[in-house]
Amino acid sequence: MITVIFGRSGCPFCVRAKDLAERLSTARDDFEYRYIDIHEEGITKADMEKTIGKPVETVPQIFVDQTHIGGFTEFDQYVRENELMPESVS
Repeated sequence: MITVIFGRSGCPFCVRAKDLAERLSTARDDFEYRYIDIHEEGITKADMEKTIGKPVETVPQIFVDQTHIGGFTEFDQYVRENELMPESVS
């Protein structure tokens, strides 16, 4: 499972998403993630909207196996609903 997190520095929800992804990558052999700072990479809001196919108001924007999940709240919910985090780590 590959997760890509598009975020920016100074964003508390981006930090939370990265922390959750880091815990998952430590707990699971089948999970890896990549964090992309949209400012460092020169990615604009319009670029994100084109990729996602709908308006983007906030970051992070998170994809799991190339499927757009949403922001941190949706990512956290996805992890819980799919029971991706072992009990001993959450």
